[in-house]
Amino acid sequence: MRSLLFVPGDSARKFAKARECGADALIIDLEDSVALDAKEAARHETAAMLQAPRSRQKLFVRVNAFDTGFTAADLAAVMAHQPDGIALPKCDGAGQVERLSHMLDALEAAHGIAPGSTQILAIVTETAASLFGLGGYRGCSQRLWGMMWGAEDLSASFGATANRDTQGNMLPPYQLARNLCLAGAAAAGVVAVDTVAVTIDDLAAVEREAREARRDGFMAKGVIHPKHVEPVNAAFRPSGDEIAWARRITEAFGNQADLGVVKIDGQMIDKPHLRAAERILASLAPT
Repeated sequence: MRSLLFVPGDSARKFAKARECGADALIIDLEDSVALDAKEAARHETAAMLQAPRSRQKLFVRVNAFDTGFTAADLAAVMAHQPDGIALPKCDGAGQVERLSHMLDALEAAHGIAPGSTQILAIVTETAASLFGLGGYRGCSQRLWGMMWGAEDLSASFGATANRDTQGNMLPPYQLARNLCLAGAAAAGVVAVDTVAVTIDDLAAVEREAREARRDGFMAKGVIHPKHVEPVNAAFRPSGDEIAWARRITEAFGNQADLGVVKIDGQMIDKPHLRAAERILASLAPT
């Protein structure tokens, strides 16, 4: 999955439009995009969305954070309809992923869903406290698919007046959060997901952000508008040269797992290069 498009959980119209775009996944949102007095109605609307015929798109649901007291009600409303995953906002550490995983264990059993099939996307940089636990997610749950960073809630947690400069570049505290999320996801062996681009109409800026994210090791990006999907997908799509390079490396190693190094065009290629090549080729598989 490259592009994960957020869709308000109380808008069937926006959901229908999102289903027509090329996003690899939709994150139906019960949190920030839904007003407090609309939470219950949004749960019913989201349940109806999950009952629509499934396409290639994965369907995640972003529940409300644990500290709201709404998480259990959100899960109770949607789990019978088998979302592909749950996005957990304001995740302060691995303990919250474990807590959610245990809740999913019970709900899957109650609804006859294959055990462990519901994935978790943890949004891991939305509070100041969360930054201190980003290296501790490894092994917390087999359900953990990815770790996503975000700057908007984090700036509120800091009491900051801005998270970007006048040119749209992230300020140092948020660059730190981005980099720690990337390192934490790599340490945990899960997908690192870049935050959303907040410029709605500047598609060149969206694609630039996505290309920089892919360059650094992110494998997907959150999206807040359907017209951002194609620039993001394009940025995460390997070029012809990259694909050819990856195939040459995998062919050179072949089935000889004991080879530590091969020589290609006068350069020494080792196992880290092989892993990078395999990652490129894996991204070509249908989602």
